[in-house]
Amino acid sequence: MATKHSPSTADIHLRSYREEPLAHSHDFPQLVLPLSGRLELDIAGRQGLADAATGAFVEPGATHATSAAGVNRSLILDLAPAMVGAQLMEQLVLRPFMPLPQAAGKLVEFMGLMLQQQQKIAAAQLQHWVPLLLDTLAMTAPRAHSRLHVLMAKIEAEPGLPWSVAEMAAAAAISPSRLHEWFRQETGDTPRAWLAETRMKRACELLRTSPLPLSEVALRCGYADQSALSNAMRKLRHTTPAAYRRAQQTPLPLE
Repeated sequence: MATKHSPSTADIHLRSYREEPLAHSHDFPQLVLPLSGRLELDIAGRQGLADAATGAFVEPGATHATSAAGVNRSLILDLAPAMVGAQLMEQLVLRPFMPLPQAAGKLVEFMGLMLQQQQKIAAAQLQHWVPLLLDTLAMTAPRAHSRLHVLMAKIEAEPGLPWSVAEMAAAAAISPSRLHEWFRQETGDTPRAWLAETRMKRACELLRTSPLPLSEVALRCGYADQSALSNAMRKLRHTTPAAYRRAQQTPLPLE
């Protein structure tokens, strides 16, 4: 029997299972969220099925085995114990095979699609996605923490939109002053400063990985024009877009 140790935050994997069950345990909570097919699980002696409409929860320390016949694919979410509150932990331990609310199902589908496209999910994406998923499983209204991360995920997905503090607050259904409080508590920064850094990170990513003209990079990242991008990059990265792109290019090997 194998034993796995707790992740520091959250890890997500895309897995397929075979007929032969492998019993193991780990010291962290785990969610089994099938995307297709059906899994048979034995969790500490409790048997059940998981499919696209039913997830499974494995509590820390529980010996469990998973098997399946036919094609199947599942999201396996390993959580740091601190990420699951005591009330939700108790709820899931009592009901390890839980029907997924529609909202949770949509979140699972979305993350499954992201994993299939990108092979690996960035830590920042998990940081936004996991709290919202846990809230939907608890069937409670999203907490302030989750609502802020939903907003941040929207902005990171479309940094080129004309986000103002007022528009950000409206998207989160709160006042601008409350938005400032949330950002200060969560990031230690103001909404404007966080937005500026988010746009700059996306611009740097595009400069590294795409051949887009600098003017197009600017527009996609929310800058009015190439000059605005250059000014922002000088301020935040102490360089220019063209110089940054040249520095990131991999030199061709000498023949």
